[in-house]
Amino acid sequence: MCRLSSAFFQQDALVLAPLFLGKKIHRKQGSLTSVYIITEVEVYRGEEDSACHACKGRTARTEMMYQAGGVLYVYLIYGMHWMLNIVTGPADHPQAILIRGVEGVSGPGRVGKVLGVDKGFTGEPLCFSERIWLEEGDAVLNYHTSPRIGIDYATEEFRLKPWRYTY
Repeated sequence: MCRLSSAFFQQDALVLAPLFLGKKIHRKQGSLTSVYIITEVEVYRGEEDSACHACKGRTARTEMMYQAGGVLYVYLIYGMHWMLNIVTGPADHPQAILIRGVEGVSGPGRVGKVLGVDKGFTGEPLCFSERIWLEEGDAVLNYHTSPRIGIDYATEEFRLKPWRYTY
């Protein structure tokens, strides 16, 4: 198999989101490596996106989103769920793709749990990591888009954008 290169992650999140579907997440824990197929993602794109953490600008919390694509941005919600995001695009253009589902696991909190990620994964470079990385998978040609979930705080314009991708 072929690990995805850093150049792959340098593309815009809206270009990458449908390409993430069908990709394989490899997660090595001890001597065991598990493989999961990505089935659902959401795009969070820039300071203009009122649903994106970067909408309030560069902060200690969002600094990772301003890095060049290919690193992980992991954060805790509700005090119990770790959200796995992959930063995309060029440096200083904050955007990330939230992994919402993998085969057999639906919901970003469950994905974080099954993958065993936590804050210690923030900044992890997917191209060089020994514990988590992405590889090519089967291309997904038939996918659906819909509005993102759980962003009631965002403006109507951004609540309605079809930036959730599923197959």
